[in-house]
Amino acid sequence: MLVHPWDAPHDGTWQRWLAAHDFGQLAVNGTPGEPPHVQPLHFAYDAERGEAVTHLARPNPLWPAVEASRNVLLSVVDDYAFVPGPWQAEPGDPPEHGVPTSLYAAVQLRCRAHLVDDPAEKAELLNRQVGHFQPEGGSARAAVGEAPYGRLLSGIRGLRLEVTEVRAKFKYAGKRSQAVRDRVSDGLATRAHPRDAGARTHIRRTGTPAP
Repeated sequence: MLVHPWDAPHDGTWQRWLAAHDFGQLAVNGTPGEPPHVQPLHFAYDAERGEAVTHLARPNPLWPAVEASRNVLLSVVDDYAFVPGPWQAEPGDPPEHGVPTSLYAAVQLRCRAHLVDDPAEKAELLNRQVGHFQPEGGSARAAVGEAPYGRLLSGIRGLRLEVTEVRAKFKYAGKRSQAVRDRVSDGLATRAHPRDAGARTHIRRTGTPAP
């Protein structure tokens, strides 16, 4: 992923964004010559521990690929929007000369995968996930040999994804003039497609473009 200086996040932007975007795609290298495995999944990111945790069903075909190559990539993309060319035309230029583009936020976590098969460790991992997604409670805790989830532990495998590198990109017209950013922001507000509001929030935070 190419990250221009004007697209790079600052001041903890990606950490705050990732805390609220906890569904992504895990890419794992499989057999040489074959395409990578890509698994959509929920995960819980723990900034203090520097890891994300998740789990999958034991029959999932991803496991042999993870065992063969522990270096994986967790990719999260959201708040994306298509920008028509005329919105991007600089003042004084013909509208039809504006360049269409995509706006999006993306965080890629390069990780070292650690498989979790010990029942007690799997229960702890599941409780961490449920605590992230369901902080209000309402579900029993997972515990080995205890109802209702103890008997289900054998049907899953856990994953701890130790983060080794982060690449983040927030592509929101950072190199464009304020006039263009204002026009794009207004256009998104008027169009109101499903993710336009999220994209507009980012573009309104975009600072002075790089020279």
